[in-house]
Amino acid sequence: MRSLTVLAAAALVMAVTVVPGAQAPTSAQSATSGKSAEGNAITFTKDVAPILQRSCQNCHRPDSNAPMSLITYEDARPYARSIKAKTASRLMPPWHIERNIGIQKFKDDPSLTEQEIATIAAWVDQGAQKGDMANMPPPRKFEDDDVWHIGKPDLIVEIPQPHVVPASGPDVWIDYIADSGLTEDRYVQAVETKPGPGARTVMHHLLTYLIQDVADNEKLVGQDDVRQQQTEMFLNEYAVGKNGDILPEGTGKLMKAGSKVRFNIHYHSNGKETADRSRVAVKFYPKGYVPKYHQISMQIASANSQLDIPAGAVSRNEGYYRFDKPVQITAIQAHMHNIGKRMCLEAILPTNTTLQLNCMGWDFNWHKVYNYADDVSPILPAGTVLHGTLWHDNTKANRANPDPRNWRGYGQRTIDEMGFAWITWSNLEETDYKAKVAERTKLRETN
Repeated sequence: MRSLTVLAAAALVMAVTVVPGAQAPTSAQSATSGKSAEGNAITFTKDVAPILQRSCQNCHRPDSNAPMSLITYEDARPYARSIKAKTASRLMPPWHIERNIGIQKFKDDPSLTEQEIATIAAWVDQGAQKGDMANMPPPRKFEDDDVWHIGKPDLIVEIPQPHVVPASGPDVWIDYIADSGLTEDRYVQAVETKPGPGARTVMHHLLTYLIQDVADNEKLVGQDDVRQQQTEMFLNEYAVGKNGDILPEGTGKLMKAGSKVRFNIHYHSNGKETADRSRVAVKFYPKGYVPKYHQISMQIASANSQLDIPAGAVSRNEGYYRFDKPVQITAIQAHMHNIGKRMCLEAILPTNTTLQLNCMGWDFNWHKVYNYADDVSPILPAGTVLHGTLWHDNTKANRANPDPRNWRGYGQRTIDEMGFAWITWSNLEETDYKAKVAERTKLRETN
């Protein structure tokens, strides 16, 4: 007789539902007729502006990180054909999850539906008309240049003093330690790390860690099962274009009164002297709320040791990681450098079956974290092996390749290469794992 765990693992393949990722369109256009639902020509004010507000303007606005603003018709009109091309190819907005493979529900998905892409294309093909200003939606409001992806934070911690990166020089790795200023113990619900204003171009990556003593009776479930130092715990990572980590209900990290934050920063010069004041933002659970599970975020399924990429070649490498306990994966992210192209992740279950998680394209300018919606985040049994497949393109056809004449291999510099998965998960107790699988199975059967 098969054990309940094996039966639950078999049910899991059906319980993790692959759901179409389309979001509701902002207005009901017909892609085939090139007309709005009312039969009128598609215009900027009525049909296109709502799409840009939802998915584009967070970056495409004055003093933000995009090269042009898309706030008004006058802003957008000169770039109409470029907007059509970039959205049709799904280069913009930057969301590289492949839509025909794996799980498609995420918490912070800015990608466009097929209907929205068709609306933009029809608008351009019809002459990119402005339309009636009475149909223009109210302007989207932004707090400032540094709107946090996680929402308004409860706490922001900065490095103690600005760091000046010279106009030229070698890559620099440096640690700063800052007091958190926290006066009471709180549990982290979301976290985001980023460079100071104007310093993105000199920042390769930034890792933040909590320095604090956590007593055994304070530790959340799963906190003893990660490769952490005795008094230091990983908090968050920033790389160019990255968003934040949004923890699911019941999962958190303890941040104690008097804790310190270590900033581990990799700078590279960009031809202009630049000052940075890196910071980390935290949102807390309500006071008194104690989550059960500890969030883990680690670089796993690494193919770094295999990277041997000749000039002019495309390479395929693989990495593996075994989960010794039941887990719930809450977020995924690829990590490569300039010549990275694609990563696929699958779970190899103890039943010798596989569960496809996702495939995603890669762009070094957008280190995106993909936070799963809570009702589809993968729940996997103990003994599951995470299998990552990564592709690097060292040919001249890769426009991001700075020099296709040179061999590439693993290294820490920006001009070197890497290949692994950033995975965020929680280790589950066996009883909770079985209950979560049963809940998913019931949900699938009733839908």
